[in-house]
Amino acid sequence: MAICKLKSLLSLSKCNSALVSSSIRAFSSAQNVGFIGLGNMGSRMANNLIKAGFRLTVHDLNSDVLEMFSQMGVPTKKTPYEVSEASDVVITMLPTSAHVIDVYTGPNGLLHGGKLLRPWLLLDSSTIDPQTSRNLSATVTNYILREKKGEWEKPFKLDAPVSGSVTAAEAGTLTFMVGGSEEAFLAAKPLLFSMGKSAIYCGGAGSGSAAKICNNLALAVSMLGISEALALGQSLGVSASTLTNIFNCSSARCWSSDAYNPVPGLMEGVPSSGDYNGGFASKLMAKDLNLAVESAKLAGCKYPLTSQAQKIYTELCSVGHEAKDFSCAFRHYYSGIDEPHDQ
Repeated sequence: MAICKLKSLLSLSKCNSALVSSSIRAFSSAQNVGFIGLGNMGSRMANNLIKAGFRLTVHDLNSDVLEMFSQMGVPTKKTPYEVSEASDVVITMLPTSAHVIDVYTGPNGLLHGGKLLRPWLLLDSSTIDPQTSRNLSATVTNYILREKKGEWEKPFKLDAPVSGSVTAAEAGTLTFMVGGSEEAFLAAKPLLFSMGKSAIYCGGAGSGSAAKICNNLALAVSMLGISEALALGQSLGVSASTLTNIFNCSSARCWSSDAYNPVPGLMEGVPSSGDYNGGFASKLMAKDLNLAVESAKLAGCKYPLTSQAQKIYTELCSVGHEAKDFSCAFRHYYSGIDEPHDQ
């Protein structure tokens, strides 16, 4: 009995492996990729796909951006539906849940053409709430492929938000947090690794979006904690440079201190060294913290640090710093001061 069961499991494992291999081969031959949302992150991700040899078709509301891609020889479309009709895979990188819903289900959206769909994979890299990701994934399961892809007859949707700055998007070193079908995730790896250095499978639909919210919550609290400590140290007569050296070789070490320091003058190549321009805008951090608060409420979890961080970034945006990198809290909330490299 045990031997028979083992043989059955081995047979099932071989079938699953064959299905995944078939799916990966199917993806490798599907070179037509649609990209919707060509902002600071999306435009750079799209450029990396072009470098990797994918044939792109793009759409954005910004006509100047479309003209730039058109001059590069990239076909542009007026609507998401037109992108869908030209693509085997469609990637979206949009600002909010409302934008994603509109691009998927609105007039001339990706799902506009009835229950037959050309793309076998819809991959959303926007940072949105998990429930919206789950709802859209459920909607996509009601569609069937116009043409069968490998062993698949139905399209898949993955939520695949990213961690990494504009610099990481340009360098192709993003980290993808992926929710949805694990088979689709494995098949999509060649695409993901054309834009990033790592891709982590988080679980079912919506889990990638949930992971991104948790990641950015931790990042916001970390940045505020480091900024608060550095500003306090300056007020107590200890330079931010000295404290940073202590943090980075002791228990306070974190990304916000050793890779993205918020004090102007201490570190080159980060937004604080360029008047907090570029990087991850405070308005986007505020948006992500709003998502975290709403998710915590739905889950019945306590969120005191999330709530306080949300208030701080909302205040920063209200006084005109919404476009500045989120590390600007050091200067514009805590009133920390610049320090030259040699201090």
